[in-house]
Amino acid sequence: MKKTMRAMSLLLLCGMLLLAACGKSNNGNSSGNEGSGAENAANNGGTQAEAKIEEITVAFPVITASTQELQLVEDEINKITEEKIQTHVKFLPINAGEWAQRMNLIFSGGEKLDLTYVAGQMYSNMVAKGQLIALDEQLAANGEGIKSALEEKYLNATKIGGQIYSVPTVRDLAASYGLTMRKDLVEKYNIDITAIKTLDDVENVLKTIKEKEPNVVPLIPGGPGQSFRENYLWYDPLGDTMGVLPNYDNGLKVVNLYETPEYKAFLDQIRNWYKSGYILTDAATNKTTTYELIKSGKAFAYLAMQKPGFAAQETKMSGTEMVTAELLAPMATTSNVTSASWGIPVHAEHPEHAMKFLNLMYSDPAIVNLFDWGIEGKHYVKAESEGDNVIAYPEGKDAATVGYNMLSWVFGNNFLAYVMESDDPQIWEKTAEFNKSAKPSKALGFVFDASAVKTEFAAVSNVVTQYKLPLETGSVDPEKLLPEFIEKLKSAGIDKIIAEKQKQLDEWAKANSVN
Repeated sequence: MKKTMRAMSLLLLCGMLLLAACGKSNNGNSSGNEGSGAENAANNGGTQAEAKIEEITVAFPVITASTQELQLVEDEINKITEEKIQTHVKFLPINAGEWAQRMNLIFSGGEKLDLTYVAGQMYSNMVAKGQLIALDEQLAANGEGIKSALEEKYLNATKIGGQIYSVPTVRDLAASYGLTMRKDLVEKYNIDITAIKTLDDVENVLKTIKEKEPNVVPLIPGGPGQSFRENYLWYDPLGDTMGVLPNYDNGLKVVNLYETPEYKAFLDQIRNWYKSGYILTDAATNKTTTYELIKSGKAFAYLAMQKPGFAAQETKMSGTEMVTAELLAPMATTSNVTSASWGIPVHAEHPEHAMKFLNLMYSDPAIVNLFDWGIEGKHYVKAESEGDNVIAYPEGKDAATVGYNMLSWVFGNNFLAYVMESDDPQIWEKTAEFNKSAKPSKALGFVFDASAVKTEFAAVSNVVTQYKLPLETGSVDPEKLLPEFIEKLKSAGIDKIIAEKQKQLDEWAKANSVN
């Protein structure tokens, strides 16, 4: 018996040693955490020896030019994902200007894609076309980090037909609107920015600049092709502004924005500013960027959608110190939330691995900061004297020359990201408070499906494009042109769109017990 027991013990010991040896290997790569790979494999329903690394393709838009060393970042991310979730990640960066066209080709051709950024304006159409899978079960099984990172009201705001098809990135999930001004002129003329609360207050400021700085345009659009109304929203646009909720409520009654007295009053005020010389004369056709006009000293202010840290952001963009005054308090709409999110394509080969990687994008600081900033010591360095979360570019480098620089709002959880030393080190705490304090629209979570009125939608879009900029920059007389605009909208079918939107909103409200 003793010999038998001794033999069994030796066999057991050999088996344990063999398992330990296997535990030190992950597809041929050495692991810095010997237990984690085996543990994760066990969690996936097998042993480390049985675990297989699957490759997923992840698509995202590239807006900045500093992506020369993206492959290095991909390699570093894979060191983490292969160990933690047995997943190899292959990036598919796409130029932002080609995004919509490229996505159409990917889905029509069945090109490999397991996880993708979802642009807000494409979200409802992608769901209507059946291009994204419902994520509810995946979130329950593998999305704990996502659910912990997002307030329930914001995660649920992406629901269509009662199911979640995309996960919004963690960033400013609401919007306030206000006036952004050159600090030098604000100080020169003792302008009290805390007293700027209404458009009438804005008018008094513009008058001061016009009188005292005749070579400076008091007010310019927020960007080429933008109107002033687009950066001063007193209503929930319900996605497309073809039927809106005034004051973000209106008893859930959808109305034609362009027929409301508030819209007419706004046009009248903008027109008066234009005639008084407060507005850029070619505002409707101007192609020069806002930042160029400010930097050159030709302009003073512009209306804009704001958030915590906005003044610092605009200061960097224009190279001119800017300050802001809030005119409309923070509100949260579906459009705010879904403007940047992530989904899993219906033809994904490895949806479970895609969700596990998506979960890391919301819960793992190493993954987040590799995406946002690149590799420590190469693309950024810790500015230790400023705090653990503050970084700087390596000596002699900047955003344009560092080799890797991405926009953080595109990827996962911004609140886990480091902060560049030129920014407010408390920016994420302030943004989180901004999100919590924002008042939700009564229709937060409603997404309009325009497929039933796509012909009218296209026709109305063309009419809006024709009249929006001339009217909403003050360039034409609304007394003459507004009635013509409304008539053409009706001929194009806006009333049919509004009726369909009202029907869908009523159904959504009933299903979600909103009244």
